[in-house]
Amino acid sequence: MGGVTTMTVTPATGPRRRPQLAAFLRGRRARVTPADVGMPPGLRRRTPGLRREEVAQLSGVGVTWYTWLEQGRPINASAQVLDAVARTLRLDQTEREHLYQLAEVPYAPDREADAHRVNGEVQGIIDALDPHPAVVYNARYDILTANAAYRDLFDLRAMREIGVRNVLWMLFAVPEPDCPLVFRDVELPVMVATLRGAYGRHVGEPAWESFVRRLSATSPYFAELWSSGDVVPPGPRVKTFRHKAVGEIRMTSVSLSIDGMPDCRIVVYTPDDEESRHRTAVLRGRRGLPEDS
Repeated sequence: MGGVTTMTVTPATGPRRRPQLAAFLRGRRARVTPADVGMPPGLRRRTPGLRREEVAQLSGVGVTWYTWLEQGRPINASAQVLDAVARTLRLDQTEREHLYQLAEVPYAPDREADAHRVNGEVQGIIDALDPHPAVVYNARYDILTANAAYRDLFDLRAMREIGVRNVLWMLFAVPEPDCPLVFRDVELPVMVATLRGAYGRHVGEPAWESFVRRLSATSPYFAELWSSGDVVPPGPRVKTFRHKAVGEIRMTSVSLSIDGMPDCRIVVYTPDDEESRHRTAVLRGRRGLPEDS
């Protein structure tokens, strides 16, 4: 399930770097677990970290191409593809620059748009916003972190079952009766239009193209909305959610930017009326209870 990646073989201009590149990629792949990227562990896993095919799939590149890259073969690697691999392997800025040097690709720090984790300061802010549900999304709606109140409001079991830590994917992949959005046909078009607004900065990037292609194959409704071409920026909205324990909850969502993470935003939800405030308080009181109680 990888993207189409050109596998042009070129003369090795730095033959000593290719073995170093191979070792570096293998080492970083071994330290990333399936749980780190929202994937189920699977059975009979002998690899300490991700498998090569999993890295390729998550990065939106071909399995053969990634295998050749990790074997240190003299193939071309674009900055966009290296960005995607770096995100999957959760490389920090120093490691990312090292990857570029080993692959002999000019390093451009401002390309680091899609963050894959938050720092301690942002995490502290998210936790301190409790009892208001708060989450950090990147531009693709991947969940980078969330507080306990967010987990109270949203049943994340469906996300764990599909193995993709992405709220947009979960909303389209679950059957319509299980969708937590009450006015699904109103809210989902806005979310897809917001996604397309961000997509313009990432056209051609393997991770983005793979995400859109795979979600379109999973959900004809998403494919229909995506083909419309509508674009909107993120903004405050009042959304109605359903929760099996307390019923409908009306929440106002507000997006906040994060310095140093231009493609990410904090989204905070606040009750829109007294009944919703009461029901979110009931959810807080249920913390620690079994999910099916």
